[in-house]
Amino acid sequence: MADLAGYSPDLSLAQKVTVLETVGLEERLRLVLGWARETLADLALREQIKTSVEEGMEKTQREFLLRRQLEAIRKELGELSDSGEGEDPDDYRKKLDNADLPANAHKAVEKEIDRLERTSEQSPEQGWIRAWLDTVFELPWGVETEDRLDVNAAEQILDEDHDGLRDVKERILEHLAVRKLQVERGLVPVNGRRGAGAILALVGPPGVGKTSLGESVARALNRNFVRVALGGVRDEAEIRGHRRTYVGAQAGRLVRALREGGSMNPVILLDEVDKLGSDYRGDPSSALLEVLDPAQNHTFRDHYLEIELDLSKVLFIATANVADTVPGPLLDRMEVIRLDGYTEDEKLAIARHHLLPRQLERAALRVDEVSVEDDAIRSIVADYTREAGVRSLERELGRLLRKVATKLAAGEAAAPVQVASGDVRGWLGRARFFFEAADRTAVPGVATGLAVTGTGGDVLYVEATAMNGPEGLSLTGQLGDVMKESAEIALSYVRSHVSELGIDPRKLDRKRVHLHVPAGAVPKDGPSAGVTMTTALVSLLTDRPIRSAVGMTGEVTLQGLVLPIGGVKQKVLAAHRAGLSEVVLPARNGPDLEDVPEAVREVMKFHLAANVDDVLRAALAAAGGESLSEHEPGEGSAPGERPAA
Repeated sequence: MADLAGYSPDLSLAQKVTVLETVGLEERLRLVLGWARETLADLALREQIKTSVEEGMEKTQREFLLRRQLEAIRKELGELSDSGEGEDPDDYRKKLDNADLPANAHKAVEKEIDRLERTSEQSPEQGWIRAWLDTVFELPWGVETEDRLDVNAAEQILDEDHDGLRDVKERILEHLAVRKLQVERGLVPVNGRRGAGAILALVGPPGVGKTSLGESVARALNRNFVRVALGGVRDEAEIRGHRRTYVGAQAGRLVRALREGGSMNPVILLDEVDKLGSDYRGDPSSALLEVLDPAQNHTFRDHYLEIELDLSKVLFIATANVADTVPGPLLDRMEVIRLDGYTEDEKLAIARHHLLPRQLERAALRVDEVSVEDDAIRSIVADYTREAGVRSLERELGRLLRKVATKLAAGEAAAPVQVASGDVRGWLGRARFFFEAADRTAVPGVATGLAVTGTGGDVLYVEATAMNGPEGLSLTGQLGDVMKESAEIALSYVRSHVSELGIDPRKLDRKRVHLHVPAGAVPKDGPSAGVTMTTALVSLLTDRPIRSAVGMTGEVTLQGLVLPIGGVKQKVLAAHRAGLSEVVLPARNGPDLEDVPEAVREVMKFHLAANVDDVLRAALAAAGGESLSEHEPGEGSAPGERPAA
């Protein structure tokens, strides 16, 4: 037996030589038995590996065969159509292998694919699962556009698209500069808390370019742009998605925005966020709290998908006409940038660089066929539009160019057509706006006030009159509670200081005072009309008209102090548009004048009033009367001191 082992093919040549050299029989047997044991162990391991591989292959082949048999059986039973509508589970598995899904999403998709295989084609759940899978696979997992990190190039793009708006442009460039430093220095965001997407809120009247600015920001950053309109949305599911238990459930608007944007880091414009509503279906503004919180939105969970989405790389830009109607917690999560309107020079530049070329194209006119002079554009701005933005200006320019196109098409005019300032009336008809402050304030008892509305700053007139009757106060003009309180305070102040104000007490004896704010169909409210109402009453009772060039704003107390107000820039721009040259502001609003464009500050005169006496000296016309401009702001009398009239 020991000798026959020498013929074994499992032994090497050296081992065979060793067998021949071993003379002792017992020693030779021990030697070949040890080698045989090693050979048997190696063969056993090879057999185990072979069996394991064959079993795995058999299992895969068996599953493949069973799936094909199951598909054939379901076809025979009529449960599976041959039309090719919908994808089978294998197609979804291929998509899953090729998709760059996070671990939690990958696990959830695998579970749904297994459910799809076990569900009958006739079951409505089959369609729900397919819709869910299609939604998941349509999301741009792992797709991100590369930011344009050239700050100078981005600034040039912003300047090309919009004139002015320095605050917004500076904030976008700051965001871009920080992002550039993060990339260069290898600072990777951790859980969305560092380098999280910025959340900006552009607040301003209609037509100032909030929505178009979002597109410009996306172009400057080289990102995809998606607009989500929130005006009138009342259902919370529009933001977070519907639960899958509901028939017709679908993902929320943010998930759809990512799908439309084609990347996980687009610029998403949340348009008209101040128009969100709420009812029994939920509060959409509360659903936005997680979305717009940089510390939470990296794990945003849509009710339909039930998969965590990272929204920290998204640049959110919200727009609103007024910030007052935006819930406080939601507003606290956003960085508010105010767009208060344009000056006449800025409107001229916008019309020349953006509006006029666009309207020329829409009117099918060439640049060499019509020429609109700068004075003509200024005339349209002053006489045919009175707005904070440029939407009406663009409509008027379009109307002008359409009339020019009509003349050219009919052969009644020859190109090129020159439109000068004096020609505007012939093309557009009579002027719609004119400086009416002089006519309105020509009689005592009428004061020019300044207010802020959803469409920007505006000028409003307060009229006062007194008549025989029971003593009291009548208010008209659809005033809110705050303005009614201001009127009561104004009358109480005047009644309690008749001697200091030089008013004959008999003028208030058995008299009923009536305060009216015209345009009664428009609701009016706000804490900035007290000064205007007080001045109107003093003007009426002293028979001194108010200077027509003066507009005023501020709230008054029973002691005669003038309290600060908001919206100074918007109100000053409104006064400038209305042709006023002087504005009376509360003394504590003096620093806010830095927000007013320099071109407006140079042509207007500002009176900073600490109390009612300062307001009256600046506003009431009197021969040889003292003007507040002769004093420093707030100088002339301390808040508690009132000189005799």
